[in-house]
Order: sequence, then structure tokens, then C-alpha cells
Amino acid sequence: MANALKIGVAGLGTVGASLVRILQTRANALAVACGRPIIVTAVSARDASKDRGIQMDGIAWYADPVEMAKQADIEVFVELVGGSEGAAEDSVRAALGRGLHVVTANKALLSRHGVELAKLAEEKGRLLNYEAAVAGGIPVIKTLRESLTGNNFSRIYGIMNGTCNYILTRMEREGLSFADCLKEAQRLGYAEADPSFDIEGNDTAHKLSILTTLAFGCEISADQIYLEGITNISIEDIHAAADLGYRIKLLGVAQKTESGIEQRVHPTMVPLDSVIAQVDGVTNAVALESDILGELLMVGPGAGGNATASAVLGDITDIAKSRPGAQEVPVLGRPAHLLEPYRQAAMQSHEGGYFIRLTVQDRTGVFASIATKMAENAISLESIVQHSKQPVTPDRPQTIILVTHATMESAVRKAVGAIKGEGYLIGEPQVIRIERPKT
Repeated sequence: MANALKIGVAGLGTVGASLVRILQTRANALAVACGRPIIVTAVSARDASKDRGIQMDGIAWYADPVEMAKQADIEVFVELVGGSEGAAEDSVRAALGRGLHVVTANKALLSRHGVELAKLAEEKGRLLNYEAAVAGGIPVIKTLRESLTGNNFSRIYGIMNGTCNYILTRMEREGLSFADCLKEAQRLGYAEADPSFDIEGNDTAHKLSILTTLAFGCEISADQIYLEGITNISIEDIHAAADLGYRIKLLGVAQKTESGIEQRVHPTMVPLDSVIAQVDGVTNAVALESDILGELLMVGPGAGGNATASAVLGDITDIAKSRPGAQEVPVLGRPAHLLEPYRQAAMQSHEGGYFIRLTVQDRTGVFASIATKMAENAISLESIVQHSKQPVTPDRPQTIILVTHATMESAVRKAVGAIKGEGYLIGEPQVIRIERPKT
């Protein structure tokens, strides 16, 4: 097949094996849709003897993905190895340096080296596609790079980690502790044996940094993201949120302000009647706010072999449909050399306000003391209530819930610090931002 597009796949885990299987079983339909056949001519993985349910006849095997990138008879190098350094980075650099198109699902690699790799791809006149790197099967990368060109974005936010969303959903629905939900997520394969990358917010931060660059035309800056995971979320927080009319979600949020760009990942309370509050389980959702379109919310499967393989396949078919000499879409939405330096926004008032949970000794004057510390830091309270599922008794610690109006985070932290110094606080206070989406 003289005009066939030859593919090399590095990494034959769940996604890689699913991808090769789809390319083989749907070869005829793909050839018709793309105007040319797509064939896998090379693969790389650690264990050549493992049965992955794919046809290996006529496929060259490479133990080293870097060697495959340098030597294999391919036009497209698909990187599914993972990791921001080592074999993943070296193989992608080798492939682009050789003049191959590259498709990757590696958000860690792109958040760390995306601008350099984009420059290399553009110098070589090759495509670097990465739809699967963010939100799995949701086509948010293509939407930002192509479909919404000309829109000026003010904010992007969303649920970008299925593991965290699954845990928070189970906590709310079944009244289980964080630890119990995490164990169940690990048993079902939604969480890794070491889940820290997901539950501490790093995975969401990597994805958010990529979306920020596409939306705002700045260089990637994964290191300048306020980061807070869900490990401190208790069932008490879940119950209190529900009583106040909210659900807790781990959101990644980026917004453009007059002083720069703000990026943050943290647990967030969203109104029960908002669309994003209905996104449960391992599902992801990404909202884009722009001047022309308004708000677009995209919801779909965020992880899993088939969802990720579908996104990788879409990137491959885009390459198969492209023609020599055609103008390529810039890797990061605009030519890499025209990306603006990242400028971190100065701290500003958070319009949604804050939820603050305090466990205190049942002592006369505690309410008044808390209210005073808030007032001393110019924090206006929407409500302050005693919240307890147990009968109130003199010797039982009490839970106090505060909801603030728009205020500065620095003021909240200062007020909470002052309360800690009064001697009646038990344990650590909980502070959660409140977001009020437009939809």
C-alpha cells in the first residue's frame, strides 16, 4: 500500500493495546474515512511474550522506544509510555528530530516540555497531537486549537480527574470515609497503588496548565498553580456542603485578570443545581467561558482504555487526512515562538466566597470571638451556624460552619490563624472555596 500511513506505537498497556486492536479490526472503515490505509508497522514494550489480543504478524518489535523512534519504518510515532522524563521524552524528541509526526497522551511530558517540543515540531513541519492528554475522550484540545479560534477566553474550569470525582461521589452517596472510598477505587482500578499523583491534585494541575496555554496564548507554567488535593475532605464536609446546597468537586480553574493569569486546583463547593455538580463518578467535565460563544460545558469519559484510545485514534486520523504542503495547526494554538511569557495574577477577591468549618470547645463567647476575628480582617459573613448531627452537650466539641461573601484568601487565612491562637479550636480548620458557575 504505497500511500498507507505507517504507525509505530510505544507502550502496549491498556491504551496501547486497545489502540492497536481498533486499528486492526476497523482497518477498512478507517481507510475509507481517511482516504488511505492506516497500518501499525512497529511497536515497543517491555514484554514481547505477553498476549495482548492483537495481531503481531508483520509488525517490527523494539524493546527500546527511542530506537523505534530513530529506526522504524514509520511516519507517525505514538507515545504511550508515560512520564515527563526518560524514555518518553527521549523518544518523542528523537521522533520529531527525525521528522516524524507524533501523537501522545502524556500530560506530564507536555506540562514540563510542551513549549520546547512544540518549537521542534514546528521547525520540522510536523504535527504534535495530544487530545488524549486532557480529559480522555472529551475533544477539548481540538475545540480550543481549532473550533473556537477567534474567541477570547476569560475562564476555563472543570473536573479533570476521574479518581477524585469517583471518591467524592461515593463519599456523598454512601456516607463512606475518604479512606474507604480510596480503597474501593483502588480495588476497581480507578486509583493506582500509589494514588498520590491523583488525590493530591498533580494530575489535574498538569492538564490545567495545558488548557491554560491553549486558552490564553501563554507559555506553559505547571509550577505556578495553587495546588490542594482532596485528602483532607471529610464526610462532615460532604454533609455540611449538602445542607448548604452544594456538592464538593475537585476543580482545576484558570482565569485571566488585569494583572495576569490565575491557576488553581483545589476542592470546591458548587451549587447543587449547577450542571457541573451533576457530573459524577469517573466522568470528566470542562467548561470554557469566552466572549463570542459564552459558556460551553463538555462532559464525557475522562479515562480508561477505550476513551483514551479513541482520542489517540482521532489524532492519528487527523494526520492521515492531512496532505503535504497544507498549513498545519500550531501545536499550542499559536506558533510556539509567539506564546506570551506566563504572568501570574496578583491575588484578588474571590467572588464565590469561602466555606470554613471549625471544631471548637463548647465554651461561652466562642461565637462572638469567631465573628470578631472575621470582622477584624474585613470578612463579611453570609452565615455562621452551629452544625452538628449529635445532640448538643456541654462536654462535646461543637462544629461551627461559616460561609463568607467575596473576600481575599489572605484575609481568610489570617483570620483562621487568629482563631487558632485563641485556644478553643480542636484539630485543623477546613477552608474550601465556593464557585458559582454560570451553568
